[in-house]
Amino acid sequence: MSESRRLEGQVRVVGSGLLGASIGLGLRAQGVDVIVDDVSPAARTLAIDYGAGRAPAEGDDPAIIVVCVPPDVTAQIVERELHDYPNALVTDVASVKGAPLRELLGRGVDVTRYIGSHPMAGRERGGPISARADLFVGRPWVIAGHDGITYRRAAALEDLILDLGATPLEMSPDDHDAGVAVVSHAPQVIASLMAARLRDAPDASLGLAGQGVRDVTRIAASDPALWVQILGANASTVGGVLREFRADLDRVIEALGDVSHPGAMRVIAETIGDGNQGVARLPGKHGQSKTFAQVVVRVDDRPGEMGRLFTEMGEIGVNMEDLRIEHSPGAQFGLAEMSVVPEHEERLVDDLIRRGWTVTGR
Repeated sequence: MSESRRLEGQVRVVGSGLLGASIGLGLRAQGVDVIVDDVSPAARTLAIDYGAGRAPAEGDDPAIIVVCVPPDVTAQIVERELHDYPNALVTDVASVKGAPLRELLGRGVDVTRYIGSHPMAGRERGGPISARADLFVGRPWVIAGHDGITYRRAAALEDLILDLGATPLEMSPDDHDAGVAVVSHAPQVIASLMAARLRDAPDASLGLAGQGVRDVTRIAASDPALWVQILGANASTVGGVLREFRADLDRVIEALGDVSHPGAMRVIAETIGDGNQGVARLPGKHGQSKTFAQVVVRVDDRPGEMGRLFTEMGEIGVNMEDLRIEHSPGAQFGLAEMSVVPEHEERLVDDLIRRGWTVTGR
């Protein structure tokens, strides 16, 4: 057993997609005996080939089961696992928490060994091929408790979360669903609608694309079939967020219709300002709301240049909190936009310039 490992016993992972395979990889790295199962034998075999765990065997007695299946079958699979493994705690990682619990209660299922959870982590690409053992490191992982289960009985879930490097966060199922509607589900719809504007845009217009449109549309590459289920399971809450968004958008459209009308410019300015305030509230590194300074450095399109930049930042002694890279088509250089704590900005800029780097923005 790893010296720092908290979890004891076998872990059964049902569903071998991105989350299931990543959970398996992360726990296997800690020395946990992980059992991988999937309705698709091919998908299960692929996840096992990538090292996410082993196939089920007679006599398996998992301490905890993690159900990683689409939302529309989550409750069904949870019920099956509770029945088949009477000693195990069962959780699921579906992105909605209220609907599975209500469905289980409606079926009369004993939920004293069930507790929903949701890791706030993912990638645009799915499947075990995209899985990573460190996918959850530093990310919040919601534990959606309910009255039918005790804290002591759910302790193994917290151990699993901590072993994967994530941060447990307790919320009620309804509070969770309201939260993800704002920070995940509605943004997915908005990003997809914006990306749809690009379908018929002239090639010349797309050639102007910079980091702004890439940031806004990054998540628009997500799987439509999965999102139909997610949005359907959280429909009323997401609908409420989008109605508020529509009202704000209508005000901006009206202001743009006649910018000379009294108050129109104020509407536009306040819209941008409100966005500034919202962004400032997003948690920064280590879960703290913090505003970082931005330093933009030109990086020539040559092998090893990004590595040299990182090395020299380490020599300067400044930690990079975040990084964005913009590389326009046809350009022989890129722009690295680095986030640093404000008190290090001046020293970093001065030292980079002395070392020959071109600082193009801050």
